[in-house]
Amino acid sequence: MFGKGILKGLSVTAKHFVETYLDDLRWLGKRYGTPEGIKHRSSKDATGIFTIQYPEEKLPVPEEFRYVPFLVYDETEEGDKIRCTSCGICAKVCPPQCIWIVRGTNPKTGRPVPQPAEFYIDADICMNCGLCAEYCPFDAIKMDHDYELASYGRNVFNLTQLMKPASYYAEIRPRNYEREEAARKAKEEAKAKARAAKAAKAKAKAQADKES
Repeated sequence: MFGKGILKGLSVTAKHFVETYLDDLRWLGKRYGTPEGIKHRSSKDATGIFTIQYPEEKLPVPEEFRYVPFLVYDETEEGDKIRCTSCGICAKVCPPQCIWIVRGTNPKTGRPVPQPAEFYIDADICMNCGLCAEYCPFDAIKMDHDYELASYGRNVFNLTQLMKPASYYAEIRPRNYEREEAARKAKEEAKAKARAAKAAKAKAKAQADKES
């Protein structure tokens, strides 16, 4: 009667202790430090010790996982081309107002150019809501998967630190990347068709005027 709960609790501990070694023998060197082992210990079929040994082991994050935003640039033959046009939409929709943008200017004329001269994101304020990425009309800002940002100072990232290639975005969010690229291609094809139709119409009109 007395001590029954204690014995019951100890039996659960002993069961986990034994099952841990049995599972180690079943997996034989594959239970720790491998994607298969991490997946197994994260599933409902896990027995024994199932905790992930962070930081040596890390749980795979889902594609839609979002953390601090980053800026996407395309790698072209002419050089790296940043997608951001410094329109400021991301800064306007940001709930905690953690984005600051300084629009670039032409050094010769002083006129604004569609490219940021400075871009800052305060990661300590960012709530990782993803509204900036959702509202960006140019697919220039996306949510990252990198959550290991601990530091002794303030996490304020500048333009250089925020820029990452489109290939990185395709790696962490393959389905989103394919969908966006398909939509971008369809949009470009529609524009090309519209230009061709306009040119054909202008040519037909010129021909009609010439004949008249």
